[in-house]
Amino acid sequence: MDINVGIVLFEDAEELDFVGPWEVFGMAAHERRELKPFFVAERAGVIRCAKGMRVVADHSFDDAPRIDVLLVPGGQGTRREVSNRAMIDWIARVAPGCRWVTSVCTGSLLLVEAGPGRGKQVTTHWGFVETLRRREDATVLDDVRFVRDGNLVTSAGVSAGIDMSLWLIGQLYDPAFARHVQRRMEYDPAPPYTAAA
Repeated sequence: MDINVGIVLFEDAEELDFVGPWEVFGMAAHERRELKPFFVAERAGVIRCAKGMRVVADHSFDDAPRIDVLLVPGGQGTRREVSNRAMIDWIARVAPGCRWVTSVCTGSLLLVEAGPGRGKQVTTHWGFVETLRRREDATVLDDVRFVRDGNLVTSAGVSAGIDMSLWLIGQLYDPAFARHVQRRMEYDPAPPYTAAA
């Protein structure tokens, strides 16, 4: 049976928030053909992202197939989308049927507004933690890469979505396969300039 991974797009979404997870799920799909990642937006077509990348949404909210794993990225666009009833209502409608409901960075704002994140433990980009806490709708954790609360998984900023997505592969299949995908991606973070000279 197919495992459909619906990655939400909207104007001014942060590119790596969804491209990192796309790479994880896409790499895994090379060997697990039932894994089907796709992009979904309010309207199908071209979406302009935060840094200018243009991406084509495969489906609109109206014609998206069943979603098993929902992933909501962050970015400056979330500040607008939190007031977009079409976005919030769609997430609220789709989330109860998902195996996993996830976000990267400030995508957690949309999950809290739509309901799946309300009353749960969540995380977000370090620069947005206090803003999300002020809403008082969720318990916002900081200094973590990702947080699981039931079938809700939220990750910190930008690159943390890769870690979360690899963890999800381990849950959908097994940790050994997740490590295999990580190796195929050659994802072994060793950032430069981590210590003072």
